[in-house]
Order: sequence, then C-alpha cells, then structure tokens
Amino acid sequence: MTVLRPVRAGNAFEETVERLLQVIKLGLVTEKLPPERELAAQLGISRVTLREAIRALQDAGYLSVRRGRYGGAFLTYAPPRPRQEDELRRAVVDMGTDDLEDALTFRMAVECGAAQVLATTELTRERRDTLRERLQAVNSANPDDYRRLDTAFHLAIAELTGSALLTASCADARLRITDLLDAIPILQRNIEHAGVQHAAIVAAVLARDPEAARRAVAEHLEGTGALLRGFLA
Repeated sequence: MTVLRPVRAGNAFEETVERLLQVIKLGLVTEKLPPERELAAQLGISRVTLREAIRALQDAGYLSVRRGRYGGAFLTYAPPRPRQEDELRRAVVDMGTDDLEDALTFRMAVECGAAQVLATTELTRERRDTLRERLQAVNSANPDDYRRLDTAFHLAIAELTGSALLTASCADARLRITDLLDAIPILQRNIEHAGVQHAAIVAAVLARDPEAARRAVAEHLEGTGALLRGFLA
C-alpha cells in the first residue's frame, strides 16, 4: 500500500498514527495490519516507534493486539452505519460547509489528474489486469463492502501511476469525505449508475484517452457531490 509511505523523523510517532488511521478508516485493511517487520520497513521507522503507535490505537479502540504465533494487530474499528440526516448535517457543521466544498474541489482536482496521468502511462499487462480486477470487485460488491471496495478502486487509479505523492493526495482527499459518505444510505440506483461510470473511467484509461478519463472521473465525482448536497438540503 503506497499510502504507507515513509514518515518524517521529526514527528515519526504522530505521522505513523496518521498513516495507520488512514488505512484503517479507508478500509484498506479489513482484518489485521501487515506484520510489524513489513510495516516498519514501509514507514521507514523503528519497530519500537511502530509498537508505540499501535499501542496508542489500541488504547483508542481501533486495534486489538494479540500475541503468539497467530497474533498481530487486529482491527476493532467499524465504519459508522448510515445515520439520520440531522446527524449528517451535524457532521458537516462540525466540518464546515466551506470545508466540504473545498474537500470536494480537492478530490476533483487530484482524482481527475490521476486518471489523466494513468491514461498517458504505458501499463503492463499486470497493471491493466489489476485495474480490471478492482473494477470488477466494486461493481459486484454487496452493500456492506461497497464503500471499502469503491475506495480501493479509486485509489488504484492513483497507485497504478507509480506516484506515491499522488496516491497519498488521493487518499487524503477521500479520507476528508469518508465520514460523510458513511453517513448517507447506500442507494441501489446510485450504485448501478456509479458502476457505469466506473466502467467508463477504466475504458478511457485503457484506451489511453486522458481527456475522456478526466471527463469520466469528473462526471462521477460530480454525482457524489450532488448526492451529499441532496441529503443536506
């Protein structure tokens, strides 16, 4: 997971907590974190710092640590279930209406950019297959897994460009609206429409048409923004 990029030495503990919370809240891990040795190497930190961060997240209720041969840091965090509209409004009030629009603009910019870059990239067969697999996964997801697999699909577009900075920006953009998306119901008609749009994004990327890829992503994200605003109206 390129989201787990190396942290800076000055704030190693705090940034490690931030990175781990990203992969947990975005649903990039579903049962337990990768092994300590692997995580420490990805984050460029000592295993002592990693253990301190994991312990902090355990205390905060996000993880449960088990020792022994089949042990590890297991997830105890569960995304919020769809809530009442007044709670969604409260979440936006806490966030700030201007911040919501800013978050949607930020996501539009980075995800459209990622699709354009990917459409100009010479993809190996393996990467093309990965993109198709992510598309198939989200478009056949059941409602309980939909948000997680939708996140994985969108992040795959950035990850497959090979740019760690672009992937991190797309993950950050998604994280800013994750709680809001979790607060609205999953509508079957919207899932069906999104599936058509997901397929259009992949088709444009594989056809190496950056402008068509940008338009397909923009149309899809405009729909997400409209849905959020609609539930807030």
